[in-house]
Amino acid sequence: MAYDLPGKKTKAFLNSCKSYFKHGLTYELDAKRANSRGFKPPAQIMLDRAKGDHIWDLDGHKFIDFQNGWATNPLGNCHPEILEAVRLANERYGYHWEHPLRFELAEKLAEIMPGKQLSRFTYEVSGTEAVESAVHTALCFKKRRYVVSFASSFHGASLATKMISGYTSEHNIYMEPWDGSVIKAPYPHSENIPAGMSHDQYVDYCLWHLDHHIPKYIVPSDNIAAVLIEPGLAEGGNWIPSKNFIEGIRKICDKHGWLMIADEVLTGLGRTAKMWGVDHYDVIPDMLIVGKNLSGGIAPCAGVATRDEILGNNPSASSGSTFAGTPAGCAAGLKTLEIYQRDSVIDHAKKLSEIAKNRMAEWVGKYSIVSEVRQLGLLMGISFAVPDNDKIKEGWDNSFIARTVRDQMLRNGVWAICDSESTVRMYPALNMAEKVFTEAFDIIESAIVDVDSGAVLVGDYPAVPTGVTGF
Repeated sequence: MAYDLPGKKTKAFLNSCKSYFKHGLTYELDAKRANSRGFKPPAQIMLDRAKGDHIWDLDGHKFIDFQNGWATNPLGNCHPEILEAVRLANERYGYHWEHPLRFELAEKLAEIMPGKQLSRFTYEVSGTEAVESAVHTALCFKKRRYVVSFASSFHGASLATKMISGYTSEHNIYMEPWDGSVIKAPYPHSENIPAGMSHDQYVDYCLWHLDHHIPKYIVPSDNIAAVLIEPGLAEGGNWIPSKNFIEGIRKICDKHGWLMIADEVLTGLGRTAKMWGVDHYDVIPDMLIVGKNLSGGIAPCAGVATRDEILGNNPSASSGSTFAGTPAGCAAGLKTLEIYQRDSVIDHAKKLSEIAKNRMAEWVGKYSIVSEVRQLGLLMGISFAVPDNDKIKEGWDNSFIARTVRDQMLRNGVWAICDSESTVRMYPALNMAEKVFTEAFDIIESAIVDVDSGAVLVGDYPAVPTGVTGF
């Protein structure tokens, strides 16, 4: 039986706090607009508690967690061993900068870095700060002024990372004059390919643009310090790069003397069913940015790993903050890596990813609203499009379909992500119980069936984020 969302307690709570937060007044207007067109407004939830594979809202509704703290809880919610490790670290060290856990975690990370070639590490609090640190380090090391990033990339929402990201045209609205030293290169998406190209041709074009067009017409190659790439463009819609594309970037960086920076904040530490996303592509970056999964979703911890010479003697590069590499964050990281090894977590993630792959294999041909399924391990996305038939009214864009499916999933007990793009993104815990994982896919497919068949009408849902405002 589907939940009626928001429940009474959740609705009362949201109404009481709507005047305090960003977008707090938009939901009412959007709900009225949906009702006036004959649709239910988007479902809303507010967490009451989280444990393992599930979360519960204030009304006691239980959901399978495919949102996963925005892919930050690799071992599920509130893992007891990590909680205990954090408690003990806080009791023993409080907060002080020079504590032994900083060195222990850096040593463990060096052992698992690609090719064991990124032996230097600098701590930051979040992935956003780590991206800023990596870019500034690269600029200082190369003594050059420019960095290249890609369309649809997301590297954070601070002033600097908004400039670096290519997320959407609205992401850095009114801040355009600030991004003069960032070059945005085209990314070879697997849908909406221009000029009738095949995907392979589009990959070749994007590499040509990076290798030839940018150095000749935009910035000389000897003034570009680095290329920043996600081995899976997560926030931008879970786009999965081809092997040729990532290998091509490595070759172009070597040719021009650019550093290759892999932003593995979301793709790293098992999310792709390998330790690092770049491990799928047989390349070793010069710098690798770590975050999210590193501390098991309990205490903030992030950072940048580099080749020895990049951080070994680069006095111009400054980074770090008061809460970078705290005892609690490092303790959480050490315990997380210990559990990964002890419980073969990445092997389990690979097993789950195969189940998902087999389950979604026929969805594109089977359901008219599913345009593409994208997956790299447990980095999973289902892309939706308005079908060419009479079940869906003309004039509604693809994102309406995606949000309707995601809304139906939520009402039936699976919590996933759908922002402004036409993709439902899914990030389960890497150690999720197989039975729960399979149940989630039953609910997901059921939601697709309901929307595809017309049993649930597509609503013109607004592009607002999950949380207080609902989506």
